Amino acid sequence: MATRKSASEDAGESEELKPSDSYVQSFARGLEVLRSFGAGAPAQTLSEAAERAGLTRAGARRILLTLQTLGYVEQDGRQFRLTPKVMELGFAYLSAQPWWHLAQPLMEELTQELQESTSAAVLDGDQIVYVLRVPVQKIMSINLGVGSRLPAWSTSMGRVLLANLAEDERERRVQAMPLEPLTPKTTTDPEKLLRTLAQVRRQGWALVNEELELGLMSLAVPIRDRAGRAVAAINVSSRPQRQSAAEMQRRCLPALQSVAERISAMMPG
Repeated sequence: MATRKSASEDAGESEELKPSDSYVQSFARGLEVLRSFGAGAPAQTLSEAAERAGLTRAGARRILLTLQTLGYVEQDGRQFRLTPKVMELGFAYLSAQPWWHLAQPLMEELTQELQESTSAAVLDGDQIVYVLRVPVQKIMSINLGVGSRLPAWSTSMGRVLLANLAEDERERRVQAMPLEPLTPKTTTDPEKLLRTLAQVRRQGWALVNEELELGLMSLAVPIRDRAGRAVAAINVSSRPQRQSAAEMQRRCLPALQSVAERISAMMPG
């Protein structure tokens, strides 16, 4: 299941960006090389990294050697791989958002109360990025943790966050999304998805049943800042074999909304 665009695809979208006082091309290329590593490519040769990042071998070599000198990449024979130092980049973002640390105990309470896994995520383009996860048990075939990415259009947290965008921005993003059929139940029609998002915005929550993965159902609500903007979302995940969608809504939604309100109250002014 593809959960992100390849680095070369992203690079293609940036072809119009030219070096200038406000755009450092070498820095952008370095980020593309970092992003070329992932679950599908934990270790790469120079040629593989160059291909995935959309660079020449010479350009990729200079960047990899620079990253190696800085300690973000290590080399074993012909293979390059990221080092744990890369986590500092993500941790800087997390540490700048202290409310997540305050939210974790509340989500742990929610997990214990409902005996269902809970998560928090933010929107990044057409994907969501997990910032907190409190699993009660493994219910997905893919491993999720802080930093994991999933398609926004087929997840409950993604739909909550997309629904809270301005209408023109929401439509623009949906029309540009590669609505892949991740399961036979995945919504792949942009007009249908836009109608669903409009409903999510009206009701204030989203429930997604087996559109991301068969055997997985999730319910999400937004986290709002002091200005009322949806800046994150939290969800509860379960199996449809355990309960119907209506039962999940009845049993979990009030508790989920209550925790979301408490977390929203922690948001800085």
